[in-house]
Amino acid sequence: MKLLRFLAIPAAAAAGLILSSCSTVNTGTPGTSFSFDPKVTKPTNTSATKVYLSTGAQKIYVVEGDKVLLASPACVGTAATPTPKGTFPIRNKVKYRRRASSPGAGYPMTYWMEFSSPAYGMHWGFVKPYPATHGCVRLPLNTARKMFDMVQVGTRVNVASSQPWDNTVGKSLPRLDDGPLPNPPNSYLNGPQVFKDQDQGKMWNF
Repeated sequence: MKLLRFLAIPAAAAAGLILSSCSTVNTGTPGTSFSFDPKVTKPTNTSATKVYLSTGAQKIYVVEGDKVLLASPACVGTAATPTPKGTFPIRNKVKYRRRASSPGAGYPMTYWMEFSSPAYGMHWGFVKPYPATHGCVRLPLNTARKMFDMVQVGTRVNVASSQPWDNTVGKSLPRLDDGPLPNPPNSYLNGPQVFKDQDQGKMWNF
């Protein structure tokens, strides 16, 4: 069983970390989240910036007024462990967050943006083309990295089954699937290099 195919990475989830041997990954592999680098329009008024998540389309939008500043695929909770719907403020932001509980303690949950309790948040994680988490929202690395700088504590996050942009901006977004990627070694995931690499929009350069 591959970690990347089946691992959900919420703060409160129990996830098995089954790791393969060290291998080099081309982070530009077409169709994976590491090949996706969303275009961003800088907000003119950060207090007017909001985040909209479509759980049905698995798409996320950063919006100011009626202008989409960033749009990206995302990965949301399963039917059994859904991402909570509603409108929430971002409660806290932690750039270099790691999972605290076991199993999986120490696993990187970089660019953490918590929006609902207990500990539901948006963060970097392996993206699947279907709901695959225990409620958190996994984002492509460059999406998480850029969104983290666009939002602040208090930014409103609206989570709904659909959003107005699903059939416009959302339709042009690619289908991402990190399932085929090999697993990174535990020594890399739990070490400091993973955060250094992610700051540069990459991972696993051995």
